[in-house]
Amino acid sequence: MMTVLRTTSLPLTKPSQENGTKNDKADFERDHVTIAIAGVTLIICLLGLVGNGIVLSFLGFRIKRTVFTIYVLNLAASDFGFLLCLAVSRTVHVTPLFHLKDLTKSLDLLLVFTYSTSLYLLTAISAERCVSVLFPIWHRCHRPKHLSAIICALLWALSGLLTGVSSIVCFLFSNYCLKMVIRLTGTNFLIFTPITVLSSLILIIKVPRRSQGPQPGKLYIVILLNVLFFLLLVVPFSIVTFFHNYVHYEHFITSSLLLASLNSSINPVIYFFVGSYRNQQFKGSVKKALQNVFEGETDTRGKD
Repeated sequence: MMTVLRTTSLPLTKPSQENGTKNDKADFERDHVTIAIAGVTLIICLLGLVGNGIVLSFLGFRIKRTVFTIYVLNLAASDFGFLLCLAVSRTVHVTPLFHLKDLTKSLDLLLVFTYSTSLYLLTAISAERCVSVLFPIWHRCHRPKHLSAIICALLWALSGLLTGVSSIVCFLFSNYCLKMVIRLTGTNFLIFTPITVLSSLILIIKVPRRSQGPQPGKLYIVILLNVLFFLLLVVPFSIVTFFHNYVHYEHFITSSLLLASLNSSINPVIYFFVGSYRNQQFKGSVKKALQNVFEGETDTRGKD
């Protein structure tokens, strides 16, 4: 997770002029590629901030609250926070404002906090949808009314608690900061990712086999796409974080952050295209697309 650029130490012996020229050229090319990747990541973050901001605006003020809009609203908030922190981090990374490098530790902890919360919420969304399919009567008639809000609050608190412990370790024992962040990120990934994948597999197996009742809705498709892009885009990010001590290729690290920014930016795009797709065409406003996704479900309890 730590995003500070590595620096190479000076050689003990004076290299030849030819070797020195080659090394300087290689360093120059490496730095420019790293800065280019960081720049692309920054652009994706800015676009993602706009997309998640639109989702926050519509779900927060223009669309009625349902079981799943509570989760998606919180997911958009955590993705927005992750992208904001990553955008600031990438800006510090590519600009010669060296006095801002002290912000890196705080930004990394905030990245862990928002990344962990997004992972928890995605797991909760897929698990909730799985329960609604396996136990439709209970979910529609007996599910506690404010369960979504309670679960979201608990997940934010869990992420805050774990990140807070990491913060204490980082600021009191800086030598153990990176190990703490890696362990936290790795533990989150190993515990919550299997739950998310298992819930999605149950949905894939169970929903298409229903002979009666409505066909799989747009929310079902959205959740599966969210999980699919999560596996494609965030798994490399988690692997790089977990094996940080063994990964020394700067391009690979910055590329994993680029993929993580894509994951947090792509959900609003999924909502729009799935919600606006009708009769083999994409049509309708953003509000209508979001309504088609989150208000078109017949097996939810309605307002939460």
